[in-house]
Amino acid sequence: MPKLAKELTVAAVARLRDPGRYAVGGVQGLHLRVTDFGTRLWVLRLVAGGKRLDIGLGNFEDVTLSQARDAARDKRKAARLGTDVRPARAPINDVNSGSPHLFSDVATELIASKSSAWKNSKHAAQWTSTLATYAYPVMGSVDVRDIALAHVLQVIQPIWIDKTETATRVRGRIEAVLDYATARQWRQGDNPARWKGLLDKLLPAPQKVRKTRHHKAMPIQDTPIFFSGLLANTHGTAALVLRLLILTATRSGEVRGARWDEFNLDERVWTIPAERMKAGVEHRVPLSRQALQLLSTVPRFGQDDHGLLFPSSRGSGAISDMSMTQLMRRRGLDCVPHGFRSTFRDWAGDYTQYPRDLVEVALAHTVGNKVEAAYRRKDALERRRPLMQDWADYVSHPLHAASAANRTRAKPPHAAPA
Repeated sequence: MPKLAKELTVAAVARLRDPGRYAVGGVQGLHLRVTDFGTRLWVLRLVAGGKRLDIGLGNFEDVTLSQARDAARDKRKAARLGTDVRPARAPINDVNSGSPHLFSDVATELIASKSSAWKNSKHAAQWTSTLATYAYPVMGSVDVRDIALAHVLQVIQPIWIDKTETATRVRGRIEAVLDYATARQWRQGDNPARWKGLLDKLLPAPQKVRKTRHHKAMPIQDTPIFFSGLLANTHGTAALVLRLLILTATRSGEVRGARWDEFNLDERVWTIPAERMKAGVEHRVPLSRQALQLLSTVPRFGQDDHGLLFPSSRGSGAISDMSMTQLMRRRGLDCVPHGFRSTFRDWAGDYTQYPRDLVEVALAHTVGNKVEAAYRRKDALERRRPLMQDWADYVSHPLHAASAANRTRAKPPHAAPA
């Protein structure tokens, strides 16, 4: 007889948020499935008519643990009595209208339901675009209950090698749409787009075939003379943005979207809110003397002290990322703004004795071990102050710039961290 899972409490189930499938106990085969995108679904796994089925019992937000257990008991009882426990197929009123639960319609509904929770408004457009380009031509007009492994492979196999990153995102989005359909009881059975235990047996792992494209970074020794040239460009907004980006080792979007209310000049701290950070975690940047001096020269547009530091000249939004890239191209450089994060990390590793973990926190990278986690918990703001000041002193020192100007041979570009 199968061993019953431990019966979890409501509070214990509510804490289950990492992607995976969790047996919640109380009823054999009842699971909470958490998708890679955070959707939580009640799923009952049972055998009926000689086939293993996954029966969706609704969303976690809509169905309580007690209700899920009651529904699971009813389904298991019905299966023992020989009743068909699969969701009833909705009738098709118009033969020309197609299935009432087309994949494209279900995807649109899912995207609409998730849009308010996404911190970046571009996510909805990206989901729609990738699914419309790759998935809809194959399965857009197919009823979600009829989508099988062959459909999924027809979508992702042709792009798995040449467009691996795109293919993995499309696969994950198809999986999310089908999970949503299962939760709405529009389909049953295993998800044919799942990676672990299915597609990982049929396709090479993404990391084995992905062609990683690194951001080209400026060699460490060349950075001071470049920074010196930016100082001479006193009237260019792009030059100001690049200088602040270099001094703070931040990402382009973080510095371009900087707002005045994020800066505490008295405490010499720039606090970037979680919704503007790649990892979704608030990041505090200790400001060097050079960064403070730069900020004192940035004009405040209008009367709104909480507005953008670097608004677009077109009158809405922040300055374009291309403005900095074009500035570098006009100087004959093939490196990119994001690459200065790599330059900073290489400088800290080659020229200083600062701990690697402290440097990773300065770059706001996702922690990967207990030491980095400890730094993150304490923020290490004061420990990072001398690190950022030493970096600012290096890139802005005239002797370093003069030395770089006299060099005749540069190192090849480095690869920038994400």
